[in-house]
Amino acid sequence: MLLQEGTNSKISYLRLGDTIAKAVNIFLDLKIAIIPVLDERGGLLSIFSRSSLYRAILDGATQKDIIDPYLIKEVISISEETPDDQVADFVKTSSVGSVPVVNREGKVLGLLCKTNMVMTLFRHSELLNVQLKAILDSMHNGVIVVDSRGVVTHVNNGAIRILGLETDSSLGLSLEELLPDLDCQAALLHGEITVGLRYKHDNVTMIVNITPLNISGNIAGGTIIFQDLTELENAARELETVKALNRTFDTVLNIIHDGIIVVDDKGKTTLVNQAMVDFLGINQEDIIGHNIMDVMESSRLHIVANTGIPETSDVQTIEGKPYIVSRLPIIRDGKVVGAVGKAVFPQLAEVRQLAEKITLLENKVTFFQEELQKNKTAQDIMKDIIAESTEMKKVKEEITIVASSSSTVLITGDSGTGKEGVAHAIHLCSDRNKGPFVKVNCAAIPENLMEAEMFGYVGGAFTGAAKSGKPGRLEMANGGTIFLDEIGDMPLSLQSKLLRVLQDREFERLGGTKSIKVNVRIIAATNKNLNKAISEGEFRADLYYRLNVINIHLPPLRERSEDIEPLTHFFIAKFNHILKANVSGIDDKAIRTLLNYSWPGNIRELENVVERAVNYTRSGMIQLTHFPKEILSDNSSKDKTTMGMIRHQDKIGNIERKMIIDAMEKAGGNKSKAAKLLNLTRSRLYDKLVKYDIKT
Repeated sequence: MLLQEGTNSKISYLRLGDTIAKAVNIFLDLKIAIIPVLDERGGLLSIFSRSSLYRAILDGATQKDIIDPYLIKEVISISEETPDDQVADFVKTSSVGSVPVVNREGKVLGLLCKTNMVMTLFRHSELLNVQLKAILDSMHNGVIVVDSRGVVTHVNNGAIRILGLETDSSLGLSLEELLPDLDCQAALLHGEITVGLRYKHDNVTMIVNITPLNISGNIAGGTIIFQDLTELENAARELETVKALNRTFDTVLNIIHDGIIVVDDKGKTTLVNQAMVDFLGINQEDIIGHNIMDVMESSRLHIVANTGIPETSDVQTIEGKPYIVSRLPIIRDGKVVGAVGKAVFPQLAEVRQLAEKITLLENKVTFFQEELQKNKTAQDIMKDIIAESTEMKKVKEEITIVASSSSTVLITGDSGTGKEGVAHAIHLCSDRNKGPFVKVNCAAIPENLMEAEMFGYVGGAFTGAAKSGKPGRLEMANGGTIFLDEIGDMPLSLQSKLLRVLQDREFERLGGTKSIKVNVRIIAATNKNLNKAISEGEFRADLYYRLNVINIHLPPLRERSEDIEPLTHFFIAKFNHILKANVSGIDDKAIRTLLNYSWPGNIRELENVVERAVNYTRSGMIQLTHFPKEILSDNSSKDKTTMGMIRHQDKIGNIERKMIIDAMEKAGGNKSKAAKLLNLTRSRLYDKLVKYDIKT
């Protein structure tokens, strides 16, 4: 506050009965014009001024005389709570040079000296001038200030830029010299405001506003503010272009039949098209601004917006109907800022045609992949199955044995453990490897389409059926292998038809009467408990016994921790190639974190985690910061336990290595004899020699 800055609190006081000599000493010491006289409670009673001293001298008073006869009773004071504008008015109008400043109780806090206050106001004025100049110079618009005679006193940077002036070259010129034909008389003479005046200067068209400067009722000058109309016109044209693009975008977005919905990085919905609004059956205002989980409970858009990993051509069931859904991250400046979801509604004729074309292309791709795989030897295929754990090595041995048979195989294990890979390996290692390997996901194909997909159909079997009919997956697999993934989700109505195929190796197309013989090996897989499904009436017992001739069980990844590190390096190499990245490996803390994690999603989850890490790393080493939060949070409670298990496994490995070395020495380097001593097969001994890097 101004009052606080202008108040002198270092003063002395007088009381009734004090001598003139005391007052003179205070005047000499403090160089003040008045001395407050206080009562017994410290309140202001009167003042003793220099004029009081002069009257005492004229009256012939001595230094020992008291001040009482010469005190000024009518005291002017000012409250400490007086606002700045009233303080300024007081300084301007008051005839006294100093006044006491008092608080609410009337106690004196100091003296307000007019000279000090003027200096304070002057400092504030200088600061205000500097701030005002900075504000004017930061404005994009041009500003010119003139005095009452029309002489230019200030030109801001905007005016210098727009008018093409040299810095400060126009100060002191008349406004007529600087801006010819600009009429400012209405403002400077009559105090009128002019707004929206069109003015042209050196091929620059401007919009000008003129405002008078009114100080205490007197016109002290004027302010001319102008903006380059060319910039406004360009901005208007750009705005119209943006509006046109938005209208085009809105039209395109709403004429397509696919449902589109967009979320930000927090999962909040920011955009939705009419097709999606119609499908959801709710108002657009109930979608925009709401979390995607409040709009669609089964949505994964918020997950894609968090991980940045795209999910394409996924089949999602919404309100009991299957839809083809794709979710893509929105990346800006290398950072994931949201995700866009697209739903393809399969009831549309063009979508069904597209699906048929996609199926045809998938079949072609599958064919070419199978042709490439045929060039691989069984030994090459087995090398591709990563198995450092005892459990997976046993699975590899089972694959080798089972491949030579034609019996039906049932592969069981949690989701993501690699059941399809094992099925493919059995096919490629068998004498059917030159035949097709056809995959059927029983959970992904809608029930009303499943029969046609599996067994094919004849022309005219149903509305929209191709005239020439279509072969099913079983016919396509003739001479090879058919892999029935998620067999536990196969509808009961089809299980009896599949049972006939297993018994007789024949079936009829949908709508047909002719039996078709096939030479096909059936491999099925499930992550469900089929015995429980049988007891609940969801799976046929006779089909189960036909399928479960040979059972291969894949352990979850958490039970085969020895495979985690080699799988991680395999996936790093894979995604380096796919994503054109240059990740050199993974640091120790990160690999320990992977070893500690429980892996509910098994190998598929590990693959996704590594893909995400390679996306974020691009080059160098994968570190903890490249993992999603669920991996990191799961590890904190398991780190100590897992490290203890790893140390225990290391000890066992050291003991096993020493036993193999001792056996090789006793057998004189003969591997067959050493294998017998260790009660191992020759092939298992070879595996362990490689594992422990034992030279022979």
